Amino acid sequence: MATGQHNLSPGRGVFRRKPFDGVEEVPEGGGLAKSLGLWQLTAIGVGAIIGAGVFSLAGAVARDGAGPAVMFSFLIAGVASAAAAFSYAEFAGLIPRAGSAYTYGYMVLGEIIGWFIGWDLLLEYVAIVSVVAIGISGYFDFFLNGIGLNLPLWMSGAPGTEPEGVADGSYKVNLFAVLLCLGIAFLLTRGMKNAARFETVFVAMKLTIVLVIILVGVFYVDTANYNPFFPGGVAGTMGGAALVFFAVFGYDAMSTAAEESKDAQRHMPKAIIYSLLISMVLYVLASLVLTGMQNYTEIDPTAGFSAAFGAVGLGWLANLIAIGAVLSILTVMFTFMMGATRVWFAMSRDGLLPKWFAKTDAKHSVPVRVTWIAGIVSAVLAGFIDIVSVAELTNIGILSAFIVVCIAVIVLRYKRPDLPRTFRTPGMPVVPIIGVVFSLWLIYFLEWHTWARFGVWLLLGLIIYFAYSYRKSNLNRVGSTAALDSFAAGGTAGPPADAPSAPPAPPAPDEDGPRGDGPPPGSGG
Repeated sequence: MATGQHNLSPGRGVFRRKPFDGVEEVPEGGGLAKSLGLWQLTAIGVGAIIGAGVFSLAGAVARDGAGPAVMFSFLIAGVASAAAAFSYAEFAGLIPRAGSAYTYGYMVLGEIIGWFIGWDLLLEYVAIVSVVAIGISGYFDFFLNGIGLNLPLWMSGAPGTEPEGVADGSYKVNLFAVLLCLGIAFLLTRGMKNAARFETVFVAMKLTIVLVIILVGVFYVDTANYNPFFPGGVAGTMGGAALVFFAVFGYDAMSTAAEESKDAQRHMPKAIIYSLLISMVLYVLASLVLTGMQNYTEIDPTAGFSAAFGAVGLGWLANLIAIGAVLSILTVMFTFMMGATRVWFAMSRDGLLPKWFAKTDAKHSVPVRVTWIAGIVSAVLAGFIDIVSVAELTNIGILSAFIVVCIAVIVLRYKRPDLPRTFRTPGMPVVPIIGVVFSLWLIYFLEWHTWARFGVWLLLGLIIYFAYSYRKSNLNRVGSTAALDSFAAGGTAGPPADAPSAPPAPPAPDEDGPRGDGPPPGSGG
């Protein structure tokens, strides 16, 4: 087996690596349809990043001690998130496959790493869908109460979540949250082209509402409210950055749709950067306006803009804010349920989960089975479990994925500098290292029970991996070694087992995107 100084070996055992091509099978029903353009991908990313928190999160963090400097909390969190986003952008242009962090980890760091990240993202993406579905049901109840309608108590919430004044045992199911999860699943089964149109329209409406709120609010800013600007000092600002960091990711879920992009190698990196940039600008402007409308000590930590506009006699804008919050939550649900199904699809296609799950619909070219399973599981979580317990299932896996992707992009840049890249992470290796350090810092502050649930889920995944996935992996097929050897020898694509061997093609010129500072192409030997 020929190997060069900078070549990745295929690995052995649990650290065997998936080559860039040659071991995937077309699933039953065909593959995924390439139907997403640049702005549809960007809308999916913005839809995931900007949630209902844009209307309330800034107020809560400002009130807790960041004060007007909450805008810097968002900027710091945005810079840290961008460190990971650049790594995702480089991989999305280089490996236009479904699966995102799972696929990147599998190809660069080994099968067991990819398995753990994919396995955990399945849980976390579905849990995020459930959390936001529960949240939107609260807005729905508020809206109905405002027009004089009241839902029967039995369908108003999960068992055990009755508020003060409601008899224990009155709640049986959060029916609206259940129907919402199933509705998003149905939309996704209608094909990504149709679903993306829905997402794009809703994101446009959401952004319009956010801009209206910012533009109206700026006329009620009192600059005296900006003094003191840093009431909590550096500690308050950094603490705020840790809290708002979870409001500035979502591009990771969007990158799972790379295989459905019309031109993934050009569009995916741009969509990741554009979506994060648009979201950060709006978050910073919103926080600046909110803390200018009210002194940070007077901001309602839950109502945010609604209370601020009420204080200046514009309470009618609360209805517009409620609509914006609902639209925000719907777009978040769409992106993360899509992300869960694409990770599941990729793992099944690779043989790590039963290939039955990877079946795609012949008409719409979407993985219908896993979409309905994800919809049903998220509906059960949203309908019968309280929001706190479900929320605790999120965060740690996504941060782990960030760490894996940032490490993998460093490894691949220096091991395979010859690969054609349409985007190169700047400041290599400092920028990805910043992403790793910040993610580790946030993980350190997670509650112990979050770690416990994470450990139990990974232990279950480990059992499944050795009992099923290791043996059923595509890399165990007869002939897969040829593809692996081709990858190790420097080829970007391994031939099928029965194809004659051929020397690897020279790398294509890197015409798009900023240049990195890795070794020059062709230095890999």
